[in-house]
Amino acid sequence: MVVRYACSESDDFSLLDAKTYKICCEKYSVCEEVPTTYKEKEKESVKRTTIILDEEERRYIDSLIKDGKEPGIKPLVSKMLDIYRSMMIYDWRFPGEYYCGVSRVAFVNVELINILLQFIPEQKWRDVGQKLGEAARISMEATLNLEASNKESWPDVLKRLRVQGFGDFYVRDKYLVIKAPFVNNYEVLCGFLENLFDIRMEPRTMNPPFVFEVITKVLSGDKTK
Repeated sequence: MVVRYACSESDDFSLLDAKTYKICCEKYSVCEEVPTTYKEKEKESVKRTTIILDEEERRYIDSLIKDGKEPGIKPLVSKMLDIYRSMMIYDWRFPGEYYCGVSRVAFVNVELINILLQFIPEQKWRDVGQKLGEAARISMEATLNLEASNKESWPDVLKRLRVQGFGDFYVRDKYLVIKAPFVNNYEVLCGFLENLFDIRMEPRTMNPPFVFEVITKVLSGDKTK
């Protein structure tokens, strides 16, 4: 048997031998006993890494935890790695040039997008959205090997849109629901999704959250109304 002990509720150590046990029993209270096989399994599945932070970094992390913005160091590191992978930060030339695969990206205020849309004639909104959707489809196919026109790929494509900040997308039977959309123009967004997924849709709401009904699947290039 291996005795597991702790000096506080947050500490957790495994005694490796009788000598260690004799020394530590004077300082720590025994809290449980675990089989040796558990320790062997734990040793195989868990690899510990030490990260040395400078004083300023440690203060910053401590402030995030203290203010309740992050639950702890381990969840914070896991979150950072998830963002690093999802946003393809390994391709970035920080600061100044950011890439997601073949596409260069930038952090743009939604107000700038709205200003640009104000100078586009209303009858062109759907066409502009379709051009944007076509560019997004090509980028996803080239970068992520995602065939957006294949409905089986929709969950991954919608997840990608969410990662890039386009909003929260949900499929409900024959409807696409978009909560908190980055683009608040329903015609532009409708055209964007039509060419991205190679489908024909009709908007059922004109204000967020948007609801679009999938009417039919169309062949690429055939978007006649």
